[in-house]
Amino acid sequence: MVRLSTGSSPDTSSDASPSRPVSTPQQGSYDFRSRDPYWSKKWVDDKLFAADEGGDRADNEYVLDMFPYPSGSGLHVGHMAGYLGTDAYSRMRRMQGKNVLHPMGWDAFGLPAEQHAIKTGEHPSNAVAQASASFRAVMQRIGLSYDWDRELATTDPGYYKWTQWIFTKLYEKGLAYMEDSVVNWCPELGTVLSNEEVVNGVSERGGFPVERKPLKQWVLKITDYADRLLEDLNLVDWPDGVKEMQRNWIGRSEGLQMSFPIDGLKGEDGSDAKIDVYTTRPETLAGVTYVVLAPEHPLVQKITTAEQREAVRAYADQARNKQDMDRQREDQQKTGVFTGAYVKNPLTGENVQVWIGDYVLGHYGTGAVMGVPSADQRDKDFAAAYGLSVVDIFPHGVDEDPDAGVLQNSHFLTGMTAKEARTRIMDFAEEQGFGERKVNYKLRDWVFSRQRYWGEPFPIIHRPDGSIALVDESELPLLLPDMKDFNPIKGSNPQPVLSKAEDWVNLPNGGRRETNTMPNWAGSCWYYLRFIDPKNDQALADPEKLKQWLPVDLYVGGTEHAVLHLLYARFWHKVLYDVGAVPTKEPFQQLRNQGMILGEDGQKMSKSVGNVVPVDTVIDEHGVDVLRAAEMFLGPFEKTKPWSTKGMQGVKNWLDRTWTVFNKVDDTAEVDPATQGEVQLIIRGVTQDIEQFKFNTAISKLMILTNMLMKLPSIPRQLAEILCQLMAPIAPMMAEEVWNTILQNDYSVHRSEWPQYDETMAALKVVTMAVQVNGKLRGTLELDPQTARDQEVVSLQAQSLDSVRRAIGDADVARTIFVPSKVINFVTSKT
Repeated sequence: MVRLSTGSSPDTSSDASPSRPVSTPQQGSYDFRSRDPYWSKKWVDDKLFAADEGGDRADNEYVLDMFPYPSGSGLHVGHMAGYLGTDAYSRMRRMQGKNVLHPMGWDAFGLPAEQHAIKTGEHPSNAVAQASASFRAVMQRIGLSYDWDRELATTDPGYYKWTQWIFTKLYEKGLAYMEDSVVNWCPELGTVLSNEEVVNGVSERGGFPVERKPLKQWVLKITDYADRLLEDLNLVDWPDGVKEMQRNWIGRSEGLQMSFPIDGLKGEDGSDAKIDVYTTRPETLAGVTYVVLAPEHPLVQKITTAEQREAVRAYADQARNKQDMDRQREDQQKTGVFTGAYVKNPLTGENVQVWIGDYVLGHYGTGAVMGVPSADQRDKDFAAAYGLSVVDIFPHGVDEDPDAGVLQNSHFLTGMTAKEARTRIMDFAEEQGFGERKVNYKLRDWVFSRQRYWGEPFPIIHRPDGSIALVDESELPLLLPDMKDFNPIKGSNPQPVLSKAEDWVNLPNGGRRETNTMPNWAGSCWYYLRFIDPKNDQALADPEKLKQWLPVDLYVGGTEHAVLHLLYARFWHKVLYDVGAVPTKEPFQQLRNQGMILGEDGQKMSKSVGNVVPVDTVIDEHGVDVLRAAEMFLGPFEKTKPWSTKGMQGVKNWLDRTWTVFNKVDDTAEVDPATQGEVQLIIRGVTQDIEQFKFNTAISKLMILTNMLMKLPSIPRQLAEILCQLMAPIAPMMAEEVWNTILQNDYSVHRSEWPQYDETMAALKVVTMAVQVNGKLRGTLELDPQTARDQEVVSLQAQSLDSVRRAIGDADVARTIFVPSKVINFVTSKT
C-alpha cells in the first residue's frame, strides 16, 4: 500500500509541521474542534485521495456522485446523504488496494444562477464562483475524499469547448436540426422551460405563468437511438425501478396503424379523408364506439361542425397551456368535447363519433386514439361520462386478460383469443389496405434550445443565404459574450438574450451567430468523461485514460435524475461511442439512488418551511464524525428518512465510548480465541455492509465491537487497530487521530490495509436468534454463542434490522424480553 509521510499536530498560529504528531492519549472525548480542521486540511494539502494515473483497468475503480448545482443557499445535511455514502465506500476500496477515482465538480450553467444575477445585478460567473467556493469549503471541512486536482465546472471555457465539440459531432451525424416546436415559454423569465421546470402551469422558479407556443428550436434526434437505449439497459447493474422508468419514458410498442375514413370529407386527391390511429390492441377494433383527437390535431378545424365550433375552440384554448404530464396523469378525470364529425369503423362499417380530449397528445403517435369502452377502463369512464355507446367484445369486461380473453361481437374474430385475433386483424388490415404494422415510441426528440444568457453558445453561424455552418473546430471554444445587460427579453414574443449582443452576433461577412444557448443538461451529459483527463486541451480526454477508467463503476445520485439526466447522458455517450471517442457502450455500470433526508418534522428540508439543518451548524456543535455517522445511521441508504437530533446523541455516546477503548490499548495484552472469532465475524459483516451501502447496519456492528472491547480490562493493539480501520470510512477524523497519535502508526489509516476476514479464526458455531416486536417474528440474527448471551449487544443489532425498525416505528420500547441464545422481544408502548 502507498504510505505517505507522517503528519503533524495542528499549529493554529503557523503552518509548522513536525515530523510526527505530538498529541498524546487523553481521557474524555475526541477533541474535534482542533483536530477535525487539522486532518481535513492535511488530507487536501497532501493530496491523499488523488487517483494514480494509468494502472490496469482491473485495479482502477471509478466512483462518482451526481455533481451539484452550486447555489447561494449552501449545503444542508439533506444534500450530504449520497456524498457520505460514496465517501465511505471509496475509503474502504482504497484500503482494499483499489486505485479509486472519486472526483467532484460543479454543474454551473443554468437558470438559477441567471435569476440570482438578475435579482442582485451580480454577473452569474461571480455568483457561481462564490457558491462553488462555499460548497467546496463545506465538502473539505467534512473530509469528503475527493481528488480536488480534478475539480471542474461546466462554465469553464476549457470545459465547454468540448461541450461545443460534441454538438458539432451531433450536427455532422445529422442528429442536430432546427424545427418549429411547441415549447413552454415563460414571458416573465424570458426563456423556454423544460416540462420538469413547470408545475401546474407556472414556472417552478418564481411561479410565473407559462404559455405553450411554437418556436424554432434546436432539436437533438435522440429517437434514432431509442432501440439501443432500451436494449443496452441489459448491460448495466441499475435498480429495476430506474430501468423500468427509462423503458416507460422511451415507450416502445408494436401495434397497428389504421385509417378511419371521415364521413363526408374528401382529401386533396378526391379520396375520403382519414384519421390515422395507432393501437397496440387492434383485436378490439369491433368495440370502437368513438375516436378522440388531440386538441392541436390539424384535422380538428376541418372536421368540426358549425354547431360545435365554439365549444371546440374554447376547449382547445384551455388545453393549449396545460403540460403534457398533467394532461396524461392517470389520476385526472378525462374530459373532451364532441366535434360533430363521424368516422367509419373500418371493420364494422359503423359510424362513430369524433371527439377532442386533452389526454391525447398531438406529438405522440398519430395524435388520435380509438375508444373501446368494453376493453379499457379509461375509455369506459369516458363513455359513461358522455353517454357514449358500448359494444361488449369481452364476456367478462375490461378486466379480461389482454391475451387470453375470448372475443365476442367481433365479426370474423369472434371466438378467437385476443392473442390469436391480434395477428389475424393485422393481416386483414394490411390485406385490405386500411392498416399496417408499426413500431411506435413515446420518446420525442430532445428540444435543446434556451433563450437565456447563462448557457453554452452554439458553435453555429447562420449565413446570409440562409444556410447553416459550424464554427471551425480550431476556433472553439466560442466564448459567451461578457454582457452587462443579461436580463431576459420579457413578453410573449420570444427573443434570446444574446440577440442584444449585436457586436458578437453580427459577423463581418453578413452572417449571424446563433443566439440561443444550450440547456444546462448539456454540460451534465458528459462531465464524467472530463474528470478522467480534466486538463487536456487537445482532446475531450486521452483515449488510453478513458480505457483505464470507463465505464464508471459506481454512480450515485437522487431518483429525480432517474429518467432525463441518465437518458441524455446515455444518448450522448452512444453518439461518442459511434464516432470513436469513448471505448464503452454505456457510461455507468452500477447505479445507486440515495433516499431523501427530511426535516425532523417529516417535511422536505426548505428555508421557507424553516426546517433546514445546515452542515456547518452541526459540525460546530458535534464535530464531523458525529454528523457523518449519525446521518448514515438514520436508516437504509436508499430510503427517505427524517433527520434525528436524538439519534445524534446516541452516535456521540458511541464515539465517546470508542475513544475510551482506544485509551486502554496495551501492547502486551493478548487476544483470546473467543474474542478473535467474534471480531472476525464483525470484519466480515462491516465489509459486506459497506460494499452493499448498508451503512446503518455497518455502524451497528461497529457499536457491538466497541461494547465488546469495553468489557476487556485492557485492549490488545491488534484489536484496537482493527476497530480503528473498520471505523475509518464512517468516522474518518477520529480514526486518523487514533491511528497516528494513540497507536503511533505511519500516516495514514486511510492508506492502511483493510482488515481481512479469516474464516479459520472465526467462531465455529453460530446461534440463530428470533427477533420479535410485540410477540410477532420480525427477523432473525446469526450470532456467535458469546454474543448471543449479551442482551445489550443483541438488542443493538436487532434494532438495526429494517423490519424491526419499521415494526417499532415511532413508538417507545417499554420493555425487552430476552432469552439468551433464543429470542429477543421488544414490547412497545403502543401495543
